[in-house]
Amino acid sequence: MMTGRNKTKIDIKNDESGNSKGNTTDTGESENETDVNTADPLKELEEKVTNKELEAKQTYDRFLRVSAEFENYKKRSAREMIEFRKYANESLITELLTVVDNIERAISTSSSDDQANICIIEGVSLTLKEILKVFDNFGVTPIESLCKTFDPNFHQAVMQEESEEHPDNTVIAELQKGYMIHDRLLRPSMVVVSKSKATPENNKKNT
Repeated sequence: MMTGRNKTKIDIKNDESGNSKGNTTDTGESENETDVNTADPLKELEEKVTNKELEAKQTYDRFLRVSAEFENYKKRSAREMIEFRKYANESLITELLTVVDNIERAISTSSSDDQANICIIEGVSLTLKEILKVFDNFGVTPIESLCKTFDPNFHQAVMQEESEEHPDNTVIAELQKGYMIHDRLLRPSMVVVSKSKATPENNKKNT
C-alpha cells in the first residue's frame, strides 16, 4: 500500500515538473512574438509613409503638368479668338471689293464737262469714301504699288512694258488695287511691270 502511494506522489511531481517546463517554453514564445509584433507595425508604417510621399509627389507633378497644359490652352484659345475677330469679315470684305472697283471705274471714266456728271461723281466719291472708311475700321488698307519694286508677295504681274523712265522690275501701272487685312494679304495688286528697252546692240546679240 505504501508503495502505491509513493508511486502516485512521484507521478504527480513528474506532471508538475513537466507543466512547469511547458509554461516556461510558452512564456518564451510569447515574448518573442511580442517583439516581432512590436517591430513589424513600425516597419509597415514607414513603408506606408514612404509610399504616400511618393504618391503625393506624383500627384503634384501631374497637377503641375495639367496646370501648364491648361495655361497653354487658355493662351492658344485667346490667340485663336483674336485671329477670328480680326479676320471674321474677310469673305464679306472680299465681296465688297468688286463694288469699290466699279465705283472707282465710274469715277475715272466720267466726263467732267457735264454738270450732271459732276454731281454724280461727287455722290459716288462720297460713297467710295464711306466704304473705304468702313474698310479702315476693320483693318483693311490698300497696297501702295505704283513706282514700287515688284514684289510677288503683294503684286500680280499682268504684263511687262518697256520703259526708259523706270528701272527694271518696277510697277508702272496698277490695273486693280490690292488690299491687306491687318497683316494678311486680302487681294494682290494687278500691275504692269517695267523692263529695259531693247537696244540695237541687244537685238544683235539676241540674233
